[in-house]
Amino acid sequence: MHSETFQRADINLSNWRERPFSKWSFQNVSELVPSALIASARREEAPPCELGSFADIVVEGAAGETMPLPRFLEQSHSDALVVMRGGDIIAEWRASHCDPTRPHIIFSISKSVTGLLAGILESRGMLSFSDPLVKYVPDAEGSAYGDLLLRDLFNMTVAVDFEELYLDKTSDYDRYRRAMLWNPERPDDPTPTLRELVCSLPRAGRPHGERHAYRSPNADMAGLVVEAAAGVRYADLLSKEIWKPMGACTDAFITVDRAGNPRASGGVSMTARDLARLGDVVRIGGGSVVPAPFIEQLWAGGDRKVWASGEQGQLFPGGSYRNYWYETGTGALAGLGIHGQSLWIDRASETVIVRQSSEPVPVNDGLDQLVIAMLKAISAHTL
Repeated sequence: MHSETFQRADINLSNWRERPFSKWSFQNVSELVPSALIASARREEAPPCELGSFADIVVEGAAGETMPLPRFLEQSHSDALVVMRGGDIIAEWRASHCDPTRPHIIFSISKSVTGLLAGILESRGMLSFSDPLVKYVPDAEGSAYGDLLLRDLFNMTVAVDFEELYLDKTSDYDRYRRAMLWNPERPDDPTPTLRELVCSLPRAGRPHGERHAYRSPNADMAGLVVEAAAGVRYADLLSKEIWKPMGACTDAFITVDRAGNPRASGGVSMTARDLARLGDVVRIGGGSVVPAPFIEQLWAGGDRKVWASGEQGQLFPGGSYRNYWYETGTGALAGLGIHGQSLWIDRASETVIVRQSSEPVPVNDGLDQLVIAMLKAISAHTL
């Protein structure tokens, strides 16, 4: 294990999301943070394949230079790339340190998974997006979520007073990370459970529903809603309703806090191949796994005006956001996570692309745009 740079004993909760440690820890999160197992169909994987002609794709690098796809993947700290077309895996790439058989954390693509679970429950009448949140999480009364409808929770239009500061080590975001057991404990500030923390977040001084404001605690609250509506723990629900039915080959994981609350906004780990299989379920319209009407709502997108005036509008100009999925404005759907996780679904070319990464910083807007251009180029590539 990476003996040339570090040992396992060098990795702890204060540095596991930093390079070079993340090259190992992003595929071994369950060794660092308590995790619940998401049982798969446990099928044998086919042998790995190569990039083939996709290696000839030329893309733009950070300095404006052009380079072949493999070099871009290396320079951008990619861990794995999988390309599916028409439901078949046709191209793959992996870094030398990456084990493609090990689940890799997908960070906020976890939110998109949570959205799919809600869509399944909605189809069975077990929840409605027009319901008040407190119907499912009564202890949210008095918080920012006390008068919230589920549609605003799942569309990230919650008026909550909370800042999304991934590198914070001293204030609210650090406390949030400690509640999910992702950061070291602080003896001077006892850590609440994740449920206690999200149920205590204060209201911002604006109406719900008017502004897209990306706040991860919203999706953790959504995980609590999904568990309450289903009467089943998140990991077991995901295994039964999606993971086994779609034929996932490898067990996945989700991190949990000390009370077992799921980190539904960012704690799921899965292999790149299984993430691509999940994307293909969305590409084909849900199949027998997720109800088709819900999937078609994702493709139709959300309120473009709310998106354009929100904090992420420049990420996908002309796009929108609905039920934790990005409608990109270019005919593709996407799930995205910090440190460079991408799920890209292009129906026109029948292509699903997964990029897993250990980028050094959580968010790099310039690199994000280069990666989006890369994903479009892969989708457009003809064999």
